[in-house]
Amino acid sequence: MLTKDLLRVSRAGGGYHPQFATREDRPLAAKALGVFQRHVGERRADLDEALSALESEADDFKLARGFASLLDRDAVFETQAPLPPARARRAAFEAAMEVGGVTTREERQAALDSAADALGSTPEAVDDSLVADREVEQVLAAFDPRWTPDELLAQYNLSLAQTALFDATEVRVRSSDPKALVSAVKRLRLMYEIEKTPNGREVVVTGPDALFQRTRRYGTAFARLLRTVATAGDWTLTATIDDRGREREMTLTSDDVAVPGVEPMAEPGFDSDVEADFAARFRGLDLDWTLVREPEPLETGTSVMIPDFAFEYRHADARIFFEIMGFWTPEYVEKKLGQLADVEDVELVVAVDESLGVGEEITARDHRVVPYTGSVRVKDVVDVLREYESDLVADAAATLPDALAPDEAVLSLAAVAESNGVAVDALDGVSFPDHELVGRTLVRPPVLDELGEEIEAGMSLSEVESVLDEWGLDDASAVLSHLGYRVEWEGLTGGTVREK
Repeated sequence: MLTKDLLRVSRAGGGYHPQFATREDRPLAAKALGVFQRHVGERRADLDEALSALESEADDFKLARGFASLLDRDAVFETQAPLPPARARRAAFEAAMEVGGVTTREERQAALDSAADALGSTPEAVDDSLVADREVEQVLAAFDPRWTPDELLAQYNLSLAQTALFDATEVRVRSSDPKALVSAVKRLRLMYEIEKTPNGREVVVTGPDALFQRTRRYGTAFARLLRTVATAGDWTLTATIDDRGREREMTLTSDDVAVPGVEPMAEPGFDSDVEADFAARFRGLDLDWTLVREPEPLETGTSVMIPDFAFEYRHADARIFFEIMGFWTPEYVEKKLGQLADVEDVELVVAVDESLGVGEEITARDHRVVPYTGSVRVKDVVDVLREYESDLVADAAATLPDALAPDEAVLSLAAVAESNGVAVDALDGVSFPDHELVGRTLVRPPVLDELGEEIEAGMSLSEVESVLDEWGLDDASAVLSHLGYRVEWEGLTGGTVREK
């Protein structure tokens, strides 16, 4: 972004048109880079003088100054002095006071000599250090630019457009990557709607205050949003600009602004602490549901909404959408209720802040409601998912035969369930005539007979486990119990197999 004094716009025809750099400005960008590179090791004052000369040569001094402003961010300036400047000034001031002040060149030299004696240095070193920490005296120690001349042009145009958005009150965007756009909008804590237009879907972005009055407060967030917008392959942005009290319209497209090949500023992953907290706790559970962040849009009448999450069932093609509805303005709540009323043919669970008092209204719209205060209880959401899961397990069980005969001699129920695309619970009504169920593992009777011959009372538990490992059996307790044995534990050192 640039400072407002470097903004270059045209108001021709009542519009608001940023004056972007073009290919013809590439030589100026290259010269600006060269000025910085040539002044490494020199004072900032000398660099500023060279940049001023460059501005005088340019057709538009604001363009040259804008390039310099961007390049200055990659410049490292240091104070280089024989002595710490503050210490040198203190010693020189004290020396001057001793001689009754400095009014002549001779008195100044006497003060420097006295200060040098006090510091164990030379008068020249003291003199060179007095103002070395002033900004104009600092030295350009290093300059490692992120951009080539072409990339500097692209960065300038992006920064210019971002600056133009400082005074935006509303932004409308059509993008070839709407999901990334909405994700960025939510992270920036802006309000949005997705509307259907003759040209496709359009994301309308405002700040919360815009529900009550026009405000420039969210211009910085709009500017940051542009970077995400500009990473899409094809996009159009139309902004309403408050130009000193007069409303103007600015239109930008993918032909105007691109993002040069540098890493953007990292942004938070969630738009609210409630969402982040819920996601972290839910993902820490071992469930048959996978949490998906910001899934595909849902149709809501004349617009669309993107829920906060979706739950995907691992054993069937089932998706449950999940929206966390926190406290907001009454207008926003009413708008959200309208969207929820128009969502059809999907399973939607809504976590509702109890302070809103709209749980019954959402229930009346045939959606599942999970009330919360402060944070969403994961258990409450899991309980709802269990209900869905029961129906899914029942549906899957209905598709299975009454009996299954796997070829393997030893096979876990989990492996059988996976091969049949169902949850383990769906196997509860299925018989396995060629196997016996030992714990949660299917074992053919000949294997059990052979194990019965190899295992005998008095063996150590570790010996038994070695035998079971050869058959791929890891539940020693279940196998021993099936064969009529128990384990007699001997402190913490191990156990011995005994007959029941």
